Amino acid sequence: MQEKIIILDFGSQYTQLIARRIRELNVYCEIMPFNRLPAQDFMVKGYILSGSPASVRDRNAPCLI
Repeated sequence: MQEKIIILDFGSQYTQLIARRIRELNVYCEIMPFNRLPAQDFMVKGYILSGSPASVRDRNAPCLI
């Protein structure tokens, strides 16, 4: 059984690069769209949230309040 990492893609331009680096470490990795959560899988050892192209410095950027 192989452990894996899931990358939830929110539109980042670096998602493919992140996945390649993880795979270079001999870790299985899948990229999934942010709006399609994977079924529960006990082999998943971690999730990476790969950001969006929106700037955090933008006036209308989402905030956590």
